[in-house]
Amino acid sequence: MNQVHAVLFDYSGTLFRLEEDDSWFEGMRVDERRVDGHVQAELMRRLTAPVGQHVDMTPEAYHAWVNRDLAPHLHREAYLHVLRESGLPDHHAEALYDRVIDTSSWTPYPDTAEVLKSLHRKGIKTAVVSNIAWDVRPAFAAIGAAEYVDEFVLSFEVGAVKPDAAIFETALDRLGVDAAHAVMVGDSDEADGGARAVGCGFILVDPLPTSKRTDGLTSALTDYGVQL
Repeated sequence: MNQVHAVLFDYSGTLFRLEEDDSWFEGMRVDERRVDGHVQAELMRRLTAPVGQHVDMTPEAYHAWVNRDLAPHLHREAYLHVLRESGLPDHHAEALYDRVIDTSSWTPYPDTAEVLKSLHRKGIKTAVVSNIAWDVRPAFAAIGAAEYVDEFVLSFEVGAVKPDAAIFETALDRLGVDAAHAVMVGDSDEADGGARAVGCGFILVDPLPTSKRTDGLTSALTDYGVQL
């Protein structure tokens, strides 16, 4: 195996996870029914699944959906449509969407900060490569890890969405690392696994709740041969 000089990380389900608080749904109703645990889980799935289409869409809504990670206004339009079609009235859909794009709502995996710090200490470059339409840098600053990320390659800033090779190539170019010496870590084989097409290695992680994946990043990288 080639020596790893850079690790590229997905954001959602890999380094951080959107974990709802029951208070987010207080007073909310779906099709006039109170939001119970099952409905809550389904709404969160629709908000966080990296791929797939979950509701019927008009041509306009579909255009926003497929381009949602390229522009903040399209992201908002797409997810408000999903929430409304899921049965939430407008004001509740907007309140829940605003939670999603607030980085303080996102929980880091227990080993996120330490893994980034360890890689930095060993001279291994890192990049966050995410299909996303808002700035996630504050989430890393909040856990004291922003200084350990060399590059943030966010789809809405670079105009490319995983699995498009362009987003991975942008990350590698910015890091100055050849693909043969890099590995992508993510929770979607379809999206994150696109890194393999440009010659990167790939590590698939399970987007489990943060309480159930305490050292998943550490174990996955160690198993791949990256010593932390």
